[in-house]
Amino acid sequence: MRITVAVLSSVLLLAGASGAETPYSMSDFARVHKVDAHVHDNVADDTFLAVARKNNFELLSINVDYPDFPTIAEQAKVAHTLRARDKANFHFATTFSMKGFGTPGWAEQVNKRLDAEKAAGAVAVKIWKNVGLIEKDAKGHFLMLDNQGFDPVIAHMVAVKLPLIDHQGEPYNCWLPLDKMSTDNDRAYFKEHPQYYMYLHPEDPSYETLMKARDTLVAKHPDLHFVGAHMASLEWSVDRLAAFLDRNPNANVDLAARMSQVMYQSVRDYKKVRDFFIKYQDRLLYATDLTQNPADNKAEFTRSAQTFWETDWRYLATVETQHVADIKADVKGLALPRAVVDKIYYRNAKRVFLAGQ
Repeated sequence: MRITVAVLSSVLLLAGASGAETPYSMSDFARVHKVDAHVHDNVADDTFLAVARKNNFELLSINVDYPDFPTIAEQAKVAHTLRARDKANFHFATTFSMKGFGTPGWAEQVNKRLDAEKAAGAVAVKIWKNVGLIEKDAKGHFLMLDNQGFDPVIAHMVAVKLPLIDHQGEPYNCWLPLDKMSTDNDRAYFKEHPQYYMYLHPEDPSYETLMKARDTLVAKHPDLHFVGAHMASLEWSVDRLAAFLDRNPNANVDLAARMSQVMYQSVRDYKKVRDFFIKYQDRLLYATDLTQNPADNKAEFTRSAQTFWETDWRYLATVETQHVADIKADVKGLALPRAVVDKIYYRNAKRVFLAGQ
């Protein structure tokens, strides 16, 4: 999760003389229909949905095999409840446990679960970073995403038309010393989660090893609709991410929890970052990674969601400048064309996940 950024409104002059279309403004935020394509709503009440409806968002809540969350079964129960309550605004992705991987019948069991979850409304499947960084095979080797044991599950996902959302690895900052990281939110996260801070674990898979395993899987399954969560862990370089998208026409990425790393780049090369968003406008899905768990304060969560969404809209859609504490800089909004914003915030998620709904 990101830490909240401070916002300083500093409106720039519009380029009206050029005859270009006026970009969206903050006053457009609540009226434009949007999808947040990566959240985690683990509470069976209306807190998250209420703030989403207020801001004209649909939610894609992602179940995940993460030990700090409720169990997979509990997450599924919440997702089914909220989906039944509001089919128009709540969608969910399912997941599966890695327990028993490599044993006879494991893949068949997983596929049976995926079929049941799809029947309950699931629109995608999530594989978390435990594949690559935590789980090990019977010989004690790290279980990588390109392991052939996943092939029957991936083939089944293709057959039943369930996209894969994959969280592979960590931000590139994870492999750097704290004082070399580009953003304070990464410094805070990895200081608090040393078990996931790869700089402290040189014996574990390298960044490039994880990226290679992911790339191998995507290339091996060209009919799989693939979504790289968190900008496919290529958030540190729009050039590197562009190359990944060019190699893999079946791949898209979501922007969840990586906006500060993008802002860091745009402060240094505004045109390059803006051009990237325009060129790859059909491959990018707006997302935040906003998370509500049972112990969370509901009022604080609502305030946090509002701030995250408004901060991101100000950056992607408007001409305004805001101060971003995570990178200690004033960041100029990209003022993307309205048609580009509409794709990133709505149309792409509808195409990838919700075409049949």
